[in-house]
Amino acid sequence: MNETELMVLPLVVRIERAAPPERTDALEAAAMAVLSLLDGPGEWAAELHAWQSTGKIRKVVRRARGAEWRRAAALPGRTIEHRTAEVRVHPPVPLDAWPKDLARLQVGGTELSDTAEPGEPSGPPVLWENPRLTMSAGKAMAQAGHAAQLAWWASDEAERAAWRADGLAVSVRAAPDRDDFDAKVAAGLPVVRDAGFTEIEPGSCTFVAEAPWLLGRVARS
Repeated sequence: MNETELMVLPLVVRIERAAPPERTDALEAAAMAVLSLLDGPGEWAAELHAWQSTGKIRKVVRRARGAEWRRAAALPGRTIEHRTAEVRVHPPVPLDAWPKDLARLQVGGTELSDTAEPGEPSGPPVLWENPRLTMSAGKAMAQAGHAAQLAWWASDEAERAAWRADGLAVSVRAAPDRDDFDAKVAAGLPVVRDAGFTEIEPGSCTFVAEAPWLLGRVARS
């Protein structure tokens, strides 16, 4: 197996005991962090290319607080602050060669919730979560990142420029019901199908990315 096939994109969410982020804010911040790296990889262009070229866009979300967060923030990467959430994206690394200060962070325990029902989406793209599935916030953050990445890949240069002018914003919401989610899956929109490494069955549809310019852009399921 080629080494690049084992690469992963590290994401770290800041979860302080006294002030954890809202779940929706964390999911949106994760998606925006991924988009930020795709749009402007800077010095990490080679790592990003190696990771994307395999077609296996694996992401792992870890959590940090206090000194852990400060150590993560000192490593190469960039932080996205979005309402109550802070998420740091780092350049892709081999799955078995994480930087020490990231490798020691916990993957589990990202059980976030929203203290109030999220309002209407602020605008497209909207990343719709499958209401059939139960995912930890960390798992859902990775899946939202996948959805944002598939939407980016499916957008042309003019569409990306307009998205960039809007700050690469996304909205993340749970689909209203199963039928609504299934209709979006069948509409030729970018759909995330999970590899099944953790939490859910392989092939499960976790998210659909919806925007007017994305309708019919990909092969229908």
